[in-house]
Amino acid sequence: MTLVRWNPLKEVPVLQNRINRLFEDFFPETFIEGAKDMAGVWNPVVDIYDTQDTTVIKADLPGMKKEDITISIEGDVLTLTGERSHDDEVKKENYYRRERAYGMFKREFTLPSTVDHEKITADFKDGVLKIEVPKPEEKKPKTITVQ
Repeated sequence: MTLVRWNPLKEVPVLQNRINRLFEDFFPETFIEGAKDMAGVWNPVVDIYDTQDTTVIKADLPGMKKEDITISIEGDVLTLTGERSHDDEVKKENYYRRERAYGMFKREFTLPSTVDHEKITADFKDGVLKIEVPKPEEKKPKTITVQ
């Protein structure tokens, strides 16, 4: 068996990371300009994947209506914005725990410069927003037959 000398200074970066995470969890960023509710920053989670003809962006937006969602394109940036408001049915003093975040959100996605903006489609169903960005013709996979 080999003896290894313990060096307590070696553990300092690990401890520092744990303390940083503790403070990040305890004091979340809560400022979004113009936000009505400062309960916490909320960014919807997204999946981005490719099909043969399109790139698909799926965003989870539970409890939202399609009227509360805005999709805009400026230059090569597709911006998804909206606001999820909380229900006021239950008074704040009656809550035991409130983990769901509310407020404004903004997600930005860089598109290839050759994308035809007019062909981008969006569908909202069951709290999931699906944006389909068609691939430019030169970006589609091409199969070459070997002769």
